[in-house]
Amino acid sequence: MGRKLLDGNQAAALAVKLARAQVVCAYPITPQTSLVESIAGMWAQGDFSGEYVSVESEYSALAYLIGAAYAGARTFTATSSQGLAYMHELLHWAAGARLPIVMVNANRALGAPWSLEPDHLDSLAQRDTGWIQFYCAAVQEIMDTLLFSFRLAEETRLPCMVIYDGFVLSHTVEVVEPPLQKQADAFLPAPPAKAALQTEQPQNLQAVTSFQYLARVFQERHLDMLQVPRVAKKLTREYAAILGRSYPLVEACGLKEAATVVVAAGSAAQTIKSVLPALNSPEGPTGLLRLRLFRPLPAEEIVSLLARPHIQRVVVVDRDLSAGLGGIFAQELRALLQGSPFEGKICELNLAGGVDLTPQLLRRGLKAAAAGGGEQGRIIWGVDL
Repeated sequence: MGRKLLDGNQAAALAVKLARAQVVCAYPITPQTSLVESIAGMWAQGDFSGEYVSVESEYSALAYLIGAAYAGARTFTATSSQGLAYMHELLHWAAGARLPIVMVNANRALGAPWSLEPDHLDSLAQRDTGWIQFYCAAVQEIMDTLLFSFRLAEETRLPCMVIYDGFVLSHTVEVVEPPLQKQADAFLPAPPAKAALQTEQPQNLQAVTSFQYLARVFQERHLDMLQVPRVAKKLTREYAAILGRSYPLVEACGLKEAATVVVAAGSAAQTIKSVLPALNSPEGPTGLLRLRLFRPLPAEEIVSLLARPHIQRVVVVDRDLSAGLGGIFAQELRALLQGSPFEGKICELNLAGGVDLTPQLLRRGLKAAAAGGGEQGRIIWGVDL
């Protein structure tokens, strides 16, 4: 197909086409609107072989896809911010029914007040709904992760959410190399033909049940979610063999000698990565740990990567806020590393509200962390730096 100049939303739309999604149902909301517009445009021109369905709300969009997925279709939707919040009830239904729906969420701050800034709370507020969550850091990664997610969702029978920063990635143009259709087909075969709902065998799906059965459902889903990293690594090797590209579940840069490690997700990680060589402080070199897979959290991999005696401090960059507690990524890292040498050494640089992480702000944040700011759960606020 050759190289193309695409923004994040266009790359996502092309990935949905390459995946041969059979049913796309969505309601437009900024900043994902141009994604579903692109798919609708391809459908209108006859370039998209699936069905594109317009509905009156995000709730209806996911409800429609739940029905389509029960019928065995490969399904996709996209949303953002208030739209994802409106879907909340049905996110639980899709995960509980083990339907392999794939969704894009372009991060945008939740109101009130209204905002168009790329805050992560919209997706992180859904972390307990049972959906796999990937956080992307570049346009090429959006395309590859979306194609990858259809296969992962269908193999694990778990819905998957591909997440990227609104405007920062959704509307930023980068050079990408789209797969050829034959490459996409080689990695992602046709969806399983057997539908959950068989018309020749009438049944009542998801009826009221006892706690014994429900507990087993929860247990099974949890245990299957824990297997996602293993399955994802297997599929990553297959993807690399066909496409020549791969992405780790947790990306590590400069950890061999790092005294300070910055943990981040999304586009902020690209900013940090680009200036790592210039971030050396009196404490020593700085490294980066990028969280790409967040649900399930690849705990063993994170602990293993941080198990280096020369690492003295962890600074977590959060573009979200759980009011009264702090950043959610920082909260997860503190829980994971409780009882480790890092207990009490995890600082939080909080960019809630979509504060832009410039190299200058990052340096000021690291300086404040080195001076003791953010210790023992206190927050270094990016807006104050």
